Amino acid sequence: MNKLEYKKKHISTILTDEEVKKMNEFCLSYKKFLGNKTERECVKDIVRIARENGFVDIDTIDKLKPNDKVYVVNKNKNVLMCVVGSEDIKNGINLIVSHIDSPRLDLKQNPLYEDNDMALLKTHYYGGIKKYQWTCIPLSMHGVIYNKNNEVIEINIGDNEDDEVFCITDLLPHLAKDQLQKKLVDSIEAEKLNVLVGGSLIDDEEIKDKVKYSILKILNERYGIVEKDFLTAEIELVPAFNAREVGFDKSFIGGYGQDDRVCTYDSLRSIIDMDNPKKTCISLFVDKEEIGSVGNTGMKSNFFYSCVCDIISKLDDKWNINTVNRILSNSMCISADVTNASDPNYKNVDDKKNTNYIGYGAAISKFTGSRGKSGASDANSEFLRELTNIFDRNNVVWQIGELGKVDIGGGGTIAMYITDYNMDVIDVGVPILSMHSPFEIASKYDIYMTYLAYISLFKN
Repeated sequence: MNKLEYKKKHISTILTDEEVKKMNEFCLSYKKFLGNKTERECVKDIVRIARENGFVDIDTIDKLKPNDKVYVVNKNKNVLMCVVGSEDIKNGINLIVSHIDSPRLDLKQNPLYEDNDMALLKTHYYGGIKKYQWTCIPLSMHGVIYNKNNEVIEINIGDNEDDEVFCITDLLPHLAKDQLQKKLVDSIEAEKLNVLVGGSLIDDEEIKDKVKYSILKILNERYGIVEKDFLTAEIELVPAFNAREVGFDKSFIGGYGQDDRVCTYDSLRSIIDMDNPKKTCISLFVDKEEIGSVGNTGMKSNFFYSCVCDIISKLDDKWNINTVNRILSNSMCISADVTNASDPNYKNVDDKKNTNYIGYGAAISKFTGSRGKSGASDANSEFLRELTNIFDRNNVVWQIGELGKVDIGGGGTIAMYITDYNMDVIDVGVPILSMHSPFEIASKYDIYMTYLAYISLFKN
């Protein structure tokens, strides 16, 4: 056997029958987690799972001790979970960060109108989408809206089989000559991503917009809201179909929002399954990655730093800002985000020797960005070697690749913002097919192996 050359191995050729059984059980639980289609729903479910596994709100504890398990919620869109280690926290923490937002359609603040005796809702897309993929598919509606009594109404319509769904229509091919001549990126205009929500007229001659009023009447009877309440609402349109197993061998999971809820679930399970760690372990779930990690719930906010200060203050009465900075600079971080998987239908965009493949394990991206590594976090060799040694010691199957050929495209993650703390960080995640589409594809093998990669960091 040639021991000098590097050869990848498909995970299906390595796992035992018992390991395959564990993998399938793990992925069935993950498939259920994919039912959380918004960041708010993810936070709610993460907190539920955390509490069921012995985590408590950090505000209920005055002093922390080894193996205490705590969580912090920020504005219903961030969660931090922590297991306190036995080692002095000044030696650093092990951190895994994933994001819980996904590309979608948001309702505009004044969305409801009627045209051609049909009621529609105007949208503003969020994140990087191919707009044509969002037409002619069933959509569900999720979010929050406040009524006149300032009571929050949670909206979740379309995911249950008996629910109504919504849809964005498209032009029939018989009349689409001009549309089909356009570039793909221009074939569907953003201002035409209007969602069909009704078509019944109210029988009242004094009402001008009879379909619109009919919809408002339904919403008022069902939720006690009026049109003005949309102005302060936060409502998202997402695919109405549920996650499914894909392939005759059921080796894939298909579903909406796997960027980045697949890494979110792997990170969540890793911190849940962690007991008596040597180093303090933190799983952080953030919002707004798809639009640049901005805002008070994105990675650029001070939420993480504030939480670390809180944790340290409950461990050490003599801490100061220099203590925090030293801890962070001694820490290791995995930016838990998906990457592209080489698609056999589009191999021309990849450098085949430097890309990631479905079924070959946790995908490491030494750097992201675009063109000349612009907007990237480029991990140093020392950290990359240390991390891969950890993976090897724990029998984690991993691969390393770039996001397509140089100058073809590119993308970014939260890694670049973590480095602001002088922390070692690198991207490790699940390779995905059809990324940012309404139905993304991931391999069960990669999902499970990435979980093993994350927990191996925590055990380090």
